[in-house]
Amino acid sequence: MLNLVVIKTKDPDELVKTYKAFGLTFAYHSHGNGPMHYANETNGITLEIYPLPKNKTEPDNTLRLGFKIKDLDSKIKNLEKIGIKIISTPTQTEWGYSAIIADQDGRKIELTQE
Repeated sequence: MLNLVVIKTKDPDELVKTYKAFGLTFAYHSHGNGPMHYANETNGITLEIYPLPKNKTEPDNTLRLGFKIKDLDSKIKNLEKIGIKIISTPTQTEWGYSAIIADQDGRKIELTQE
């Protein structure tokens, strides 16, 4: 069972704003001597947002995430208002009513209505 996803980015403070817009809450902390980072734990899965390691200049944007959203149409309108890039507007698919957005690093995020 999946229990941890770690995203690394140039600007954790900026990136966390996107994920907070989905209703996630984050703690800001570090483990031992590790870097400060953001962490959210929901239903046994931890999502962490870390700064890029010193030897990296660009984040990996090939990871694709998915979130269940209560009111997808309203959420997309709110995300547009705060400048989040909408890749595809809400559409009924075989997997449900969903849309795809991109975070600040270009990672695609699928939002599906609960």
